[in-house]
Amino acid sequence: MRYFIHLGFDGTSYSGWQRQKDTRNTVQEVVERTLSQLFKKKVSAYGCGRTDMGVHASQYVIQINLDEAPTFDLQFRLNKNLPDDMAVFEVIEVSQDQHCRYDAVARTYDYFIHWRKDPVLMRHSAFYDGANLDFGLMKEAVALIRETKDFRALCKQPELYTNTLCRISKCELFVNQEQGRMRFTITSDRFLRGMIRICIYFLLEVGSGRISLDEFAEILNQRKLSKEKFPSHPNGLFLTKVEYPYLELKESHQLIKMLRVGLE
Repeated sequence: MRYFIHLGFDGTSYSGWQRQKDTRNTVQEVVERTLSQLFKKKVSAYGCGRTDMGVHASQYVIQINLDEAPTFDLQFRLNKNLPDDMAVFEVIEVSQDQHCRYDAVARTYDYFIHWRKDPVLMRHSAFYDGANLDFGLMKEAVALIRETKDFRALCKQPELYTNTLCRISKCELFVNQEQGRMRFTITSDRFLRGMIRICIYFLLEVGSGRISLDEFAEILNQRKLSKEKFPSHPNGLFLTKVEYPYLELKESHQLIKMLRVGLE
């Protein structure tokens, strides 16, 4: 029997989703250890994709295979035993041929930035102290991203892929100058390694005047190589939606709803 588990997590203390040889401090490791304790045997969990160290998720989907249906409330037990920075929102039985990663037709990420120091925001929004940005130019740069198809220039390791094409269906920037905050949101059929955080790096470069809009367009179109492309801070990034053709997941993460207030 196969189950999808809709999970949310604060990635601050973790080295990303994926289990790694040199660290036990990953979301996958914690989830698998908890599942194995509950079922008193090894249970493997497969994720809908990678997340980097320090990146969060309000709608992350994992799958597990069980020989038979649980005799207890799995959602309740997981929430009782997982650490406080993880929560299970749904446990859904699916067919054996449905896959949490390969069946996803789109994913949405939100990236939050603030430029006035606020202790409430520091874990879940990237702080760029006193940023002096041209938001009009940044929105024009966002429009260029929305029109792009080949994201090789915004990929951390393009050599890992047979192609670097992504189909962007949504890409927007919301700014609230009164609150001193902004939100970048992007939806695509796939994402490349480091792509969103490198997008943010270039948006900030354009907004601060360090590169022109024309230069950014040349970089996107691979007519000009960028000497530098540093990923932005990880703590501002959330995986906020995973879409399947046969399943609608609940919107149940209160933190994301609060962070979006004033940025919609």
